[in-house]
Amino acid sequence: MDKNERAQTELALFCFKNSTLPKRYRIMKKSLLSLICCFSLILPVMSQTIDPRLEVVATFGESQPIGVSVSSDNRVFVSFPKRQPYVYGLTEIVAGERKPFPDAAWNAVEGKAEEHFVNVQDIYVDTNDQLWVLDSKPASSGSIFGSSDKGPKAGQFKMVQIDLGTNQVKRVYTFDDLDKTKSGLNDVRIDTEKGLAYFSDPGQAAIIVMDLKSGRSRKALANSEFTLADSTIVLQFDGEDMVDHHDKPFSSNVNGIALTKDNKWFYFKPINAKKLYRIATEYLADPKLTDAELAKHVEDMGEVGITHGLAADKENNIYLTTSLDYTVRRLKPDGKIEILAQDSRILWPDSMGVGSDGYLYFSCAQMHLLPHWNYGANKLIFPFGVYRVKVL
Repeated sequence: MDKNERAQTELALFCFKNSTLPKRYRIMKKSLLSLICCFSLILPVMSQTIDPRLEVVATFGESQPIGVSVSSDNRVFVSFPKRQPYVYGLTEIVAGERKPFPDAAWNAVEGKAEEHFVNVQDIYVDTNDQLWVLDSKPASSGSIFGSSDKGPKAGQFKMVQIDLGTNQVKRVYTFDDLDKTKSGLNDVRIDTEKGLAYFSDPGQAAIIVMDLKSGRSRKALANSEFTLADSTIVLQFDGEDMVDHHDKPFSSNVNGIALTKDNKWFYFKPINAKKLYRIATEYLADPKLTDAELAKHVEDMGEVGITHGLAADKENNIYLTTSLDYTVRRLKPDGKIEILAQDSRILWPDSMGVGSDGYLYFSCAQMHLLPHWNYGANKLIFPFGVYRVKVL
């Protein structure tokens, strides 16, 4: 049995072992579990939960992966927020194992904020093979976990540029003009043609545009119909609302974003919304346009349902992920949506990267299974993993 099959077996056994059955079936369940443990080839009995198109790239035990990106020569990078058990913030996956990147010092648990990762949220490899690392630790007022009187009143934010040719840090951006009491920087995309970075900021319900030369940033489309969550939409899993211990539903303003490889179109949407939007970057890049003027250039791409991550490939396909029906989908330029994979392991698929090898790589963060959204109960399914599916 290879590594991919072992990981599938481990997860399938966990799901089966932790399922709930009526009392009269428990003896039968125990017998079946024993057989599965002894004879791994019985795995096909559970084939309805496994999509053969889905491949395991790496597993991480109890460490939660968030960001995923892939270089032009198919180097795979995965980031992890600073939650326990914490090992590294940013890694490169080599032969299925994670290695600290760019080195161990940047991944130290403690250190100067400008010289180590505080809480890596998202990563993105641009068309020039520069790896951009969004290190984002919002204050509670800007966090998707909700406001609280506890903790610092201002968040910590920086972006680190790493040259993949030398594996060296080139520059650190510190967002000096960002409202760190409200911001919740979530995803980043880099426009190599215009020298701009685009960020989703659910905390401010805005898109943040940064000039990479000066480091100055500005808000765009703040609190608009395109960036605000729909308050009537409550995510449900297995018939249960996703709420915190105060019964407040999970809600995220603009979150997933994608930039086409030709740098012409920027796609975005809140998690708690069904419509996908896009705007030509020529307008988003223009600092002279007001939000009202920008709004006239936003295009409604129609309903795509609840989604988490977004990504674009060289053919201008847009990839969308959702854990509501355990799928990874593709929106084609002709407007058709197709399912690329549907698998019970696709639990809150978060960040994606498209390799030149024709695979879409993505993480499964299992956000909805965290104790915060389950009245303190930890429902996470281990091991966490990063997966891939052939798309090109």
